Amino acid sequence: MNSKLSDGLRPVRGDRRLAFIPNLFSTCYEFKCQKYHQILASILSLLLWGVVGITTIAGFSPPALALEYNKEILIEADFSGRDLTDSSFTKANLRQSNFSNSNLRGVSFFAANLESANMQGADLTNATLDSARLIKTDLTNAVLEGAFAANAKFDGAIIDGADFTDVLLRSDEQRKLCKVAQGTNPTTGRDTRDTLYCP
Repeated sequence: MNSKLSDGLRPVRGDRRLAFIPNLFSTCYEFKCQKYHQILASILSLLLWGVVGITTIAGFSPPALALEYNKEILIEADFSGRDLTDSSFTKANLRQSNFSNSNLRGVSFFAANLESANMQGADLTNATLDSARLIKTDLTNAVLEGAFAANAKFDGAIIDGADFTDVLLRSDEQRKLCKVAQGTNPTTGRDTRDTLYCP
């Protein structure tokens, strides 16, 4: 019985009723194949964009996060070579700390104790130094352009090659700095005495 049934289902050579079956399968196969290729292309495209995105993100260093060290005791702390943009050290004790070659743009050192601190080559552009103690601070080749330094104390500070362009200073501190001012800033090319308007 099974053999008869199977015999009945076998396509007979020359039987045109079943001739469309191979064409149907090939059409379905081509459709599935095309859909499969589209899905594969979409996945590969997403992976490629992912790799490009990761590479782009890895290629750019994110901006430094502003940190707060207000009123902290950071004697002899090492901040050398760091990007501390817009951070705050308001009223912090930073005596003998090291900020050499650091990016200190926009940093607040309001009323901070920077006595004997190392700020060689630091970028203090637009920093707040109001009421700060910069006694014996080493500002060799530092850039202080646009810094607010009203009421700051610079007694014994080393300012060889420092750039004081547009720094707001008390006139007595300006005269005091002019007595020791010398050198040219290697970054801006400006003479220290010129930036302090020394006579």
